[in-house]
Amino acid sequence: MIPKDYPTVSYPEVPLNREIEINSIITLFYFEYAKDYVFHGEAHNFWEFLYVDKGKAEVMADAEGYELEQGEMIFHKPNEFHSIWADGKTAPNLIVVSFICRSPAMKFFENKILKVDQEGKDLLAKIIRERSDCFSDPLDKRVHADRIRPDRPFASQQLISLYLEMLLITLIRNNTAIENSARVSSSTRHRVEEDLVNRIIAYMNENLDKNLSIDDFCRKFCLGRTRIKDLFKEKVGISIIQHYRYLKIERAKQLIREERYNFT
Repeated sequence: MIPKDYPTVSYPEVPLNREIEINSIITLFYFEYAKDYVFHGEAHNFWEFLYVDKGKAEVMADAEGYELEQGEMIFHKPNEFHSIWADGKTAPNLIVVSFICRSPAMKFFENKILKVDQEGKDLLAKIIRERSDCFSDPLDKRVHADRIRPDRPFASQQLISLYLEMLLITLIRNNTAIENSARVSSSTRHRVEEDLVNRIIAYMNENLDKNLSIDDFCRKFCLGRTRIKDLFKEKVGISIIQHYRYLKIERAKQLIREERYNFT
């Protein structure tokens, strides 16, 4: 029994700052993609990084094309258009992780390509291992909250978050950034832009019976108004809406020639 006159000591608490905090994950892939693999692109309001574990990968980030080598990682900031191409020669092994993080320190990763050292590779391996132990989804599929393994190891979800936070902190501390200009690939940019314009034109032909606006094209292809207008004008020579109208007129002429329409 503690005596009534026993002194009590007050110890001050020291709050610990959390510079990087992962709120949730969206995707966590690891897969060997076909040597002719193409992901035409998207943009979304959360962070994503791609790590080349084997082979090479061609990546489009907004208006620039890059060729990444084994052991390199590129970050895509929220709302940045990005696409992935295999080089047609080697089947690449890629890790793709997308996640929600609102920490101001994430600004470090904007427009960054980094060389991942052994410490970072070890953390990536731990993330993939915990992902496999925690979720029943195959590694090439999106994770789902209702497919968490009932026999998962204790705190596996928390470890995914912690390892991911440790990876980001390690990358900032070690700062192994590569000059983006060293990985710029004009051929990648040209190929991706040609593919994008061809898909825009195909989308036009599929919707000639509608009245699509520039905003409809922006939403479909995850591009801003200025970007999509400048790109199309550069590649085709006329504006995107002018070309759409031209195709609609040509389709109408064809239908008239086939006597499916008349002038009355």
